[in-house]
Amino acid sequence: MTVTINRNKCGYCGACVAVCSTLALELKEVRIEVDEGLCNHCSFCKKVCPVGAIEVKR
Repeated sequence: MTVTINRNKCGYCGACVAVCSTLALELKEVRIEVDEGLCNHCSFCKKVCPVGAIEVKR
């Protein structure tokens, strides 16, 4: 499974970072970084993204 963030859509609001219970997402300057080793693929980040920039692929 992978988490992909569409950088063209992402507004870097940090909503996904705020809901990540495993701290797999981090807002760095003007990008969101995903630590796949920490991610449990719960898809909460995708659900809260106001612009639909996150895709969780199985």
